[in-house]
Amino acid sequence: MVLKFLGKKTATPAVTFVVLMGIVSLFADMTHEGARSIYGSYLPLLGASATAIGFVSGFGELVGYSLRLFTGIIANKTKCYWGMTLLGYGVNVVAIPFLALVPENGWMLACILIVSERAGKAIRQPAKNTLLSFAATQVGVGKAFALQEFLDQMGAFLGPVLLFCVLWFKGGEDTLESYALCFAVLGIPAVATMCWLFWAKQCFPTPELFEKTTANGAVNKKSSFILYLVAISLFAFGFIDFPIVTMHAAKQNIFSVSSLPLLYAWAMIVDAFAALVFGALYDKIQFKALLVSGIISAFSAVFIFSISSFWGIAIGVTLWGIGMGAQESILKAAVVGLTSKENRSASFGFFESCFGVSWFMGSWFMGWLYDFNPHGLVICSVTAQLLALPLYARIHSDKATAKPEAA
Repeated sequence: MVLKFLGKKTATPAVTFVVLMGIVSLFADMTHEGARSIYGSYLPLLGASATAIGFVSGFGELVGYSLRLFTGIIANKTKCYWGMTLLGYGVNVVAIPFLALVPENGWMLACILIVSERAGKAIRQPAKNTLLSFAATQVGVGKAFALQEFLDQMGAFLGPVLLFCVLWFKGGEDTLESYALCFAVLGIPAVATMCWLFWAKQCFPTPELFEKTTANGAVNKKSSFILYLVAISLFAFGFIDFPIVTMHAAKQNIFSVSSLPLLYAWAMIVDAFAALVFGALYDKIQFKALLVSGIISAFSAVFIFSISSFWGIAIGVTLWGIGMGAQESILKAAVVGLTSKENRSASFGFFESCFGVSWFMGSWFMGWLYDFNPHGLVICSVTAQLLALPLYARIHSDKATAKPEAA
């Protein structure tokens, strides 16, 4: 099935490496997405206020994205891709099981571990994406990053399901003991993450050898990449954070509070399969795939906030899932086509930092707009995402007309 999607008849070393790193992502996401699904109900039991929970959630994401600028530059300078990937995953997955040891009223310690988990992701993400990009040049960058996102979302789905089963086994008890057991159980996929990662390193100690060329010709010009950073920043600013969606659905009494997790689960399933579709599409039509996904996702806010009905929100969440799937697959794949092999870690760092900070600022601003007038949120979201489209088109045009040149 995987070979058919990747268009390969046999499992070449590059294909094997892509799949191995996908399995690592699956177990890692089982660990931290499982934990994130219960933070909201766990932290109040430790004595954390709503303000503290909101702050640590937002600050954790800001740290998780902004630090990637620096870790990308470090990985680029040192070329220590495996070292930073192993360190980042280690911090990323070890912090979660340690939450099982947090004592009563230890909410500040729990918050430190939660932010540490996000910092771990910041440490490993640019280096890990760079390792994957080397093999992706042989497999197809769109399909390689799409497969990563698909397995990533399978882990994001299975993690919360695993904890649901644990809590069901405990009789649905809302106690620190129950949550401690949940975090301890998440130690299983955490250990699996590191085992698969060490195996991947042992099998492929030098993935950079997969990529034979060191440049992509004229598309390596700084102006093209800077234009791309502006485009993805606009997209991220206008892309609504899902908690705003669930808040609106609950306020309108369209979905019951108990069914909101199902709404998110649906978005994640759409995300996973959209990544596969658009990843394959990117390998065929390059930046035109960004235009298609951008047009589709731009109008998600219209259905969610302007058509206050079950089907309006359901359609809007589907479009949102398509946008998220594109974000996690072809937006990363495009970085490979716009940068040289030697500078890719730094480029991934710039890309992810710009995206994350823009998304954080956009979410804050649109949350503020929602309090005054939801229609203002809709206008802001649609406008920002549509403004990115001409920039995508310009980059595609530059790539199509550029003549190859030395790096």
